[in-house]
Amino acid sequence: MAHEHKLEIFRGLWKFKSNTQKIWGVLVFLTIVTAIEVVLGIYKPESLMYPLMTPFEGGFFATIGNILFSPIIYMKPLNLIFILLTIVKAYYITWDFMHMRDEKGSLRKMVVWTGVFLICYLIFILLQEGGYVFEVYNTDDALIKRDF
Repeated sequence: MAHEHKLEIFRGLWKFKSNTQKIWGVLVFLTIVTAIEVVLGIYKPESLMYPLMTPFEGGFFATIGNILFSPIIYMKPLNLIFILLTIVKAYYITWDFMHMRDEKGSLRKMVVWTGVFLICYLIFILLQEGGYVFEVYNTDDALIKRDF
């Protein structure tokens, strides 16, 4: 091989002796994170099913506060945990399996920041559209009634 790969994960806290051990170590880590997601998705703890805050009511500053806090504070903590664990998995898949840690800094930044902005944009769109669909189907004066 022309150059050696770095054989540690978690910023050097856990070191491996070979690439094969590192691949298995990252795979075990990703499996644990996925298992946590699956268990949370199946059991849905009641304490994580309610938002931390309710939206502000009132004038201009309440509207600004609602816009600023809506992606994080008004979300169910369970959804926020899913989003964060998915980002952690995407990071380790890119960083270790795609060998981004061995590339030049400018290429790493270009790939990682593009993905981060894309993920944030997709999360925003999904939450906005999901909220709209929820309002259309589940309010008292809903435009569409469920008949199934």
